[in-house]
Amino acid sequence: NWFVLQVWGVGSEDRTVYFRHGVTPTEVTGKAWVPVCAQLDSGHTTNRPSDSCLFSGQLTGPSQGSVLSCDDSDVPKPYIPKITSDSFISALVADRSSPPEGSATASNPTILKVDDQVLQEGAKEDGAPAQAPILPSSKLNGGELPWSNVDLEELKAIPTSAAQSSVATYPMELGAIMEQEETPPWAWITGGGCEIDSNSSISWLETTEAGLLSPSITPALSAAGARGPQADREQQEKEKTLERSVMVRKGVMCWWRDWQPQQWEEVGVTLEQVKGGGASRDDILYIFYTHSEERKYLYAMVREVTALVPVLWESLYALAVYTSERTRQRWPILLALESHQDLENWLSLLSESCCESRALRDPPSKQALWAVTSKGDIMVHDPSPNLEAPAQYLPCDQMFWRQVPGHLLCVESNSLGVVWGIGYDHTAWVYTGGCRGNQALVFSNYPVTPMFMQVKTLGHGGELNQHTLTDVRNVYIYENQRWNPVTGYTDKGLPTDRYMWSDGLGLKECTKENTRPPSPQWTWVSDWVIDFSTPGGTDKEGWQYAADFPVTFHGHKTMKDFVRRRRWVRKCKITLFGPWQKVPPIPLIDVTILPCLAQSCLEQVPVWAISEKGDVLCRLGVNAHNPAGSSWLHVGTDQPFKSICIGGGHQVWAIARDGAVFYRGSVSSQNPAGECWYHIPSPPKQTLRQVSVGRTSVYAVDENNNLWYRQGLTPSYPQGSAWELISSNVCRVSVGPLDQVWIIADKVPGYPSESSGTVCHRLGVRPMQPKGLSWDFGIGGGWEHVSVRGNSTEAQRPAPRSPMPSRNQAQVNGNAAGF
Repeated sequence: NWFVLQVWGVGSEDRTVYFRHGVTPTEVTGKAWVPVCAQLDSGHTTNRPSDSCLFSGQLTGPSQGSVLSCDDSDVPKPYIPKITSDSFISALVADRSSPPEGSATASNPTILKVDDQVLQEGAKEDGAPAQAPILPSSKLNGGELPWSNVDLEELKAIPTSAAQSSVATYPMELGAIMEQEETPPWAWITGGGCEIDSNSSISWLETTEAGLLSPSITPALSAAGARGPQADREQQEKEKTLERSVMVRKGVMCWWRDWQPQQWEEVGVTLEQVKGGGASRDDILYIFYTHSEERKYLYAMVREVTALVPVLWESLYALAVYTSERTRQRWPILLALESHQDLENWLSLLSESCCESRALRDPPSKQALWAVTSKGDIMVHDPSPNLEAPAQYLPCDQMFWRQVPGHLLCVESNSLGVVWGIGYDHTAWVYTGGCRGNQALVFSNYPVTPMFMQVKTLGHGGELNQHTLTDVRNVYIYENQRWNPVTGYTDKGLPTDRYMWSDGLGLKECTKENTRPPSPQWTWVSDWVIDFSTPGGTDKEGWQYAADFPVTFHGHKTMKDFVRRRRWVRKCKITLFGPWQKVPPIPLIDVTILPCLAQSCLEQVPVWAISEKGDVLCRLGVNAHNPAGSSWLHVGTDQPFKSICIGGGHQVWAIARDGAVFYRGSVSSQNPAGECWYHIPSPPKQTLRQVSVGRTSVYAVDENNNLWYRQGLTPSYPQGSAWELISSNVCRVSVGPLDQVWIIADKVPGYPSESSGTVCHRLGVRPMQPKGLSWDFGIGGGWEHVSVRGNSTEAQRPAPRSPMPSRNQAQVNGNAAGF
């Protein structure tokens, strides 16, 4: 029955009656809106629209400022139904049962409320089942996510070929907006008793060739077109003959409601992607949820998303969506899916949308900042010149991070494109270059699947460089016991004690049975065994002792020790594809690359490293075309080391395992290994664990997370004179070729519940102020490593004004006689 699929509507701005042409069981969105030229009793036509009468869905909520908006206010607003690609018919049904304008319910434009009884009655009349207006069915599997194509811009005249195709786009021809001469009286329409054949010729269904009829049937159009009159006119000229359409991807996920009641809630998620048009992408991510038994939605402009990070949340396949506003709030959007395949598909789709919205189609640049999360995901940010601009820094919360395939513990780079990484199993890897074109958009960390086997990447010489990357990491749990005067040490603790099987902090119960790998992509490769290499030492049975659980543990028992613990370890492994090449055969614990300016030309790039045994090594034959180098050169030491860094002028600083600091003298391009080690005194009563060297600055972090700056460095005395405390709460530091300072902070002040690890930027660093002034907190909660040593991009400095007064050309050349 053709009349079942009729769709009628009334324009929210021009109050014109429209009929949706081309609605069929296979093309539920139809082809185009056709104006109905109805006659009133007076005999004259009142509903003929002008060339500029537009039927557009209005997107409520702020278009600027807060990226993710939730409109729950009760402020009365004009009732304008939301016209979306999947809820247009339901919205019109909702209009039928909505209260008059000005009422409390009709005044909230974010709610598409449809009375269930009205839906059921309408279904009985039309012979069709009632459907929910917004939320997708909970029975829909996330892996079976349908695609539908909805036109953004449509002509009044419908091409003949378009009526025979379920997917169609139309040339966009925007005309100048004119004022309508007469306001039509139409406010509501129903066509339940009217039957129209699409092949019939009806006089009051007219189309014209001039201009377009409906610029939008989805909120994506409204957001994409809200640029102002001047910008619209410019876009009209550019996009006159271009085609634009929107692809809609829908799915069912679980969303963590970050206000009361805080819980996982099943929601409908829709991604609307604008295709074509020659303009920047204006994709939108919608989350449809229920609040107080009312249907609502919140949205995020994809071009304002700053990071997509896979996370492990209660053994769920979860994804954290960061925006600038959400980064400042220290709480991302958390979405969870049913399976790993669903997460893989959605992460790839959203990553592509984010990169396309920002016109990022190339691999990471040589100037990129690299970071690694606690989950091992590799993130990269391509800096702009104003990232380190002294006058106006780019806020950290506005930095866009995209993911690079791989799983590593740390990554180091320089501005010549040499990038090294170390895995959890201490294997060294070298970056062979990202993929090109749209392939660079698939930045996700997943095991080997057919999808990723098809991804081809190109290396420095243009050859294919897709490699198999593996990583092995340890999972630790602790067995805890308390002393009993009768039975000795027992697993029966006090009511205030930690769990008898717990994590390292004792906050979470972790038994051998319920402890799982870091994520579902990992597989166990060993059984649980006692770890005798626990820091602090153990006895012959692997136990450590202390007076109480919060106190520091040691490896021998005393009369004052009433508790003990021992650590159990189990190995797990992950295998995936990525642009990383293995550098055998020595396992490493630290690596550093000479930072230099982008215009530098080096025949050999100095690379230093520390082996798992603590030996200091120097890599030979490294350059931009051969980043892996050729061989290792051993540099002698009298004790094992744990951290090393090379800075400008071939300054090499290192830290031994006991915290002693050393400087390597006489290192140069002609003598890459240097001559001897000079001992540098450590800060008073502190043990340093990591050092980073820039062009003229040296920073270090101690075991108590304090950040220190080395004073008095000069070319004649490169060892410096003293240490100065800069800040606490620092886990790791990275100093770049411009002496810029970035850190991984332990906690953000005011947010104690956030996970450890936040990317921070030191502001105010200048040649006369090398220590900077303050910190700018960026993305965080589970980030462990950052490297800024490849970023040598400087903001253009204004040319200094001459102290002499300016002279014109006649004054410079002298005056001719007679003038």
